[in-house]
This record gives sequence, structure tokens and C-alpha cells, in this order.
Amino acid sequence: MLRFLLRRFGYLVFVLFVIALVSFGLNSIANNNPAALLAPRGASAEAIAQIKANLHLNDPLYLQFWHFLTRGPDIRGTKSGLMQWPPSLGYSFVKQRPVTEVILDKLPATISLALGAMVLWLAIALPIGVLAATKARSLLDRVSTFFALVGLSFPTFLLGLLLLYVFYYQLTTAGFNVFPAGGYVALTTDPLEWAHHLILPWFTLALTEAAIYVRVTRSSMLEVLGEDYIRTARAKGLPERRVVYRHGLRSALTPVVTLAGLDVATLLGGAIVTEQVFGLDGVGRLAVLSVSDGDLPVVVGVTLVAAFFFVFINVLVDLVYALLDARVRVD
Repeated sequence: MLRFLLRRFGYLVFVLFVIALVSFGLNSIANNNPAALLAPRGASAEAIAQIKANLHLNDPLYLQFWHFLTRGPDIRGTKSGLMQWPPSLGYSFVKQRPVTEVILDKLPATISLALGAMVLWLAIALPIGVLAATKARSLLDRVSTFFALVGLSFPTFLLGLLLLYVFYYQLTTAGFNVFPAGGYVALTTDPLEWAHHLILPWFTLALTEAAIYVRVTRSSMLEVLGEDYIRTARAKGLPERRVVYRHGLRSALTPVVTLAGLDVATLLGGAIVTEQVFGLDGVGRLAVLSVSDGDLPVVVGVTLVAAFFFVFINVLVDLVYALLDARVRVD
């Protein structure tokens, strides 16, 4: 297990290093004269040269890359430490702040949206998928198929707008202020309001994603229930509930875990449509606004953060494999 974790950690560091290197290159190409962007209007050539020196733009490229990873830009010429955590990931010339600070301000809303929606869609999809598999070709199976088709046919933005129209606009017009129009309240500020503002966004993502997970769970369960060891367990007289849930479901969850890891990593990189519809000030909305403003350092930073989540969650998925299926080894 330790060897596996060390190997995966090395893979994580290598992938992030490569992505950071590419991000630094794109950032440098797009902002070929950031000192001029930071200088006041009508600044002298000497002032621009001083800002350029403070930004370490006169240093060799490998030193500039080190400053990109480890230190924020020293715009005013003040002394900074050798290293800071988290790394700066460049500087937003539009927002006049290090990129890391900008992203960290938006990350709680995106994490709350992604993890809450995942819990909800798994709670909906897993029971329906298991029942559909154990009662194949029954009315319940056909209803679950219909649910999956309807869910897959609805674009996320359309479902979000429909939920807003019915549960916010119509109820508010009728005098029932049940749901807010949008926005985000931090969990540490008020847990009840945090959940209250995220209920509709959670259901928007959960209903569309649950449709996929119902089909994946059903097909995986049908395959596992046809295995020899399941027939052997039944022949030994084990209760059907134990055969299905203890022996069958654990093995059937492997593709579900894979899919969930990819989906959550994508959402953590920014649920762009849902955040835009509900006015959630998260990473996805930040990326859209940064593209509109031409704030490339923030766009590059969001890309790097999304890559980190993809690689990190893939490592977690491999560990969960070993817990769910004894046949999977992590040597």
C-alpha cells in the first residue's frame, strides 16, 4: 500500500508540474508586457522598468517559473519570503491580486455544489439502479429506463431555469417565499442558509446526473449477478438481500466509482452552467468572467486547479477500488 501511495503521489507531482509548465508558458506568451499593464497611465519608462524588475521579468525563464510557483509578484519592491503556500500561480492584472487568492475565494461555493450534488445523485440513482437490476424487465425496470431517458434529455441549464421558474418565481408570486433566487452563503456563516441556497442547484445537477448513474448501476449489477460466485452464494442458501447488497453491489460499484470520480473532478474544476444560472460565485463563474475580461492568468490558474482535482481524485478512486473489490490489489 505504501509503495502504491508513493508511486501515485509521484505521478500527481509530475502531472501537475507539466501542467504548471504549460500554464506558465501560455501566461508568459499572452502577457508579454505585464509591467505596462500594472503601471499607472502615463508612467515613465523608468517606472515601468522598475515594475518589470520587481516582477522578476529580467530573470532567466527557469527563475521566473520558480517565482510563478512559489512567490507572489513583488510589485512594490518589498521583500518576500523564499516560498509561500499556496503558490501564487501568477498575478491577475484585472483584479490586482495573486491568482491563488482569487481562486480560493471562489472555491468553497464550487466544492459545496459538487459534493452536495454527488451525495444527492448517488442517493437517488443507486437504489433505483439496484432495484431495476434485481427486477429486470419488470414495470419498475421500465419506469427507471423512462426516468433515465428523460433525465438525459434535459440540458442542465434548461432544468435549472425550470426549477427557478416553478420553485422560485411561481411560489414567490403566490406569496410563498420558499427558495431564494440564487447566491451563496458560506457554511461557516449559517449552515441552514448554506443548504437553503444550494437546494435547487443540487437538484439541478443531481437529476441530470442520476439518470446516467441509474443505467450504469443497473447494467453493472446485471453483469455481477450473473457471475459464478453469486450463483454459488445463492446455492449455499444465503439470503437474497445479503447476496445482492453484500456480495453483488460491492463489485458492481466499481464503474460507478470511476464515473463519480470523473464527474466530481469536472464539477470541482467549475460547474459553469449551474453557477451561471443560479448566480453562484464559484470557480466556473470566475472562469467565464475571466475569459470575458481577458484575464488569462486566472483562466490558466483555474485550469491548473481543475487538473489537480482530476489527478488527486483518480488516486482516491484507485484506493476505493481496493476497498470495494478484494480482487483489486494496490501493490
